[in-house]
Amino acid sequence: MADSEEPEKTIADEAVVGKYAAAAEIANRVLRNVIEKCVDGASCREISEFGDKQIVEECTKVFKKEKDLKRGISFPTCISPNTCICHFSPINSEPDYILRNDDIVKIDLGTHIDGYIAVVAHTIIVGATPDKKITGRKADVFLAAYNASQAALRLLKPKTDTYVITDTVQKVCKEYECKPIEGMLSHQLSQFRIDGQKTIIQNPTEAQRKEHEKFEVGEYEVYAMDVLVSTGSGVGREQDARVSIFKKTDEIYQLKLKASRTFYAEVVKKYGSMPFNLRSFDDEKMAKMGVGECVNHKLLNPFQVLYEKSGEFVVQFKFTVMVFPSGPSKITGLPLDESMFESEHSVKDPELKILLQSSLKHKSTKKKKKTHANNHGKKGKNSKNADALSNNVEKMDIDSDTKMELEQAV
Repeated sequence: MADSEEPEKTIADEAVVGKYAAAAEIANRVLRNVIEKCVDGASCREISEFGDKQIVEECTKVFKKEKDLKRGISFPTCISPNTCICHFSPINSEPDYILRNDDIVKIDLGTHIDGYIAVVAHTIIVGATPDKKITGRKADVFLAAYNASQAALRLLKPKTDTYVITDTVQKVCKEYECKPIEGMLSHQLSQFRIDGQKTIIQNPTEAQRKEHEKFEVGEYEVYAMDVLVSTGSGVGREQDARVSIFKKTDEIYQLKLKASRTFYAEVVKKYGSMPFNLRSFDDEKMAKMGVGECVNHKLLNPFQVLYEKSGEFVVQFKFTVMVFPSGPSKITGLPLDESMFESEHSVKDPELKILLQSSLKHKSTKKKKKTHANNHGKKGKNSKNADALSNNVEKMDIDSDTKMELEQAV
């Protein structure tokens, strides 16, 4: 009972920052390795399996002394090609997709260390090279999504109304004559929870705007900022692809079928509240039998595989952001080489241009460090932890600005 009454630890604690940063480093590294696998003739299923295997292997290499610490996949690897918007990660008995040159591929995955989650998504064009410009609607949607994500990042700071981010993403996409995917949510992250209370909605309908609560971004919160943009209507639809990714809810129900009970018990034991892929079960047939009753009685939430209309292009960028009093620190995500894209459109709105050109670098936090020194007198345990974390940050697979932000934060 005492544990449930303990206040949740936040990134105000340098130990929590360290676990988020370790999870982020692994997510970025695995993402790069997965991108290398996305070549002409490659299987989406096999690449997804490779990504999941890498996450599990890499997570076992950190925090080895904490034997009981949970770690691993916070979101299974998805390889969603072309008009597929999200969540394509087929099980062995379902149709695969073989990549071809010029396919637009959205790669989405997540890790966690002790329940502290780092998620990331990036979009590539199979076979693209820097010496050949990408033009037309492909260029429009890449630049719309990337610039919208960069605008959202700069707004993820304390006291920002979440609908300001919603409307800004919409405005950036409009500059490129593109649309954000309707109703998609970016979630606050917390320990062992990938879908926290606060959310940022994309391109809401009037009904969704009335129903969806607005929030204010707070200090020491963490968000998975997810931007999905289309050249089409922006309305996702289900097709024939079977759902393979699910997540346990907090609902309670006494399952009737033995197969369902066996399957659900394994879900609780192995994955807890983290999303999982049916493919990860040894007995896929049993998993397929059991999942239906669990979904019907809301014990599990499915992550639907959604599609745009044929002939349209969809791009996704997702990154994990820590919100400090001084502003946002992006810890996952890869840069986009904008020089590869040539569009007839650009951001012309003066306010948006100022926002996109604004710096993400933070003011010095020397005062905070001095307070640490005053509180501890000589070098105590917390100070040593901070020094160790600073040393680890310097070695991490993250960009230089992010390293500087994390060093200042601790």
